[in-house]
Amino acid sequence: TRKRQRYVEKDGKCNVQHGNVRETYRYLTDIFTTLVDLKWRFSLLIFILAYALTWLFFGLIWWVIAYSRGDLEHLGDHTWTPCVNNLNGFVSAFLFSIETETTIGYGHRVITDTCPEGIVLLLLQAILGSMVNAFMVGCMFVKISQPNKRAETLVFSSHAVVSLRDDRLCLMFRVGDLRDSHIVEASIRAKLIQSKQTQEGEFIPLDQTDLSVGFETGDDRLFLVSPLIISHEIDERSPFWDVSRGQLERDDFEIVVILEGMVEATGSGVGAARRREGAWSSWGRR
Repeated sequence: TRKRQRYVEKDGKCNVQHGNVRETYRYLTDIFTTLVDLKWRFSLLIFILAYALTWLFFGLIWWVIAYSRGDLEHLGDHTWTPCVNNLNGFVSAFLFSIETETTIGYGHRVITDTCPEGIVLLLLQAILGSMVNAFMVGCMFVKISQPNKRAETLVFSSHAVVSLRDDRLCLMFRVGDLRDSHIVEASIRAKLIQSKQTQEGEFIPLDQTDLSVGFETGDDRLFLVSPLIISHEIDERSPFWDVSRGQLERDDFEIVVILEGMVEATGSGVGAARRREGAWSSWGRR
């Protein structure tokens, strides 16, 4: 068996990497989607850094306020009213920043009413902390709720066959759902990916051609309760009409099958893609 370079892996992952992207600022214009699309290790790192840097930043400001007002020089002076009671250094300022942003409120360190700059900073940190919480928790929730693993229980047949069905030559494969919860409004599509040269001599390395699997008749809308056989009729409109079995065994091509729908339990969209490469593993009569 010849080793072929794959456009889509057998598990549905696209084997395409973007290189030489110069307009990287476009990722920052949609920072929410960028964070959701990151790998888990990077998402967790950004999640931790977002909180840690915020606590450190405001902790430093609390320490600067205490230092500039002379609170650190009057630690044992009970007649002196500091900006924050019991703040005796940067560590305690950092802890006060955490308590303020997370609304823990242990009661040991507390701001006084003689420090207007501290009151303004308290309001700013409370507002900014709520924004950080909403943004980061929202990103993590969307990332956790993505139904990527739901597609693991959508199975495709290991082999596809070309055979006669109702006296018509068809390319057929099976698809099924292992779970009891159904995929709502499931639909299926198929794409033939193959290098192509146009009549003008232009070479298209990854040309995509639709394979009809029942779009005209509505058979592409699946009621996926039991395993179904998906059929592509090889007629005059099919790209396989003028291709022989021997040519299929020699040609380099891929057929990518995409099944989409909504998870019944959550209502979120789910998609599964599987690939088949030439030549087919099984054949029927022709």
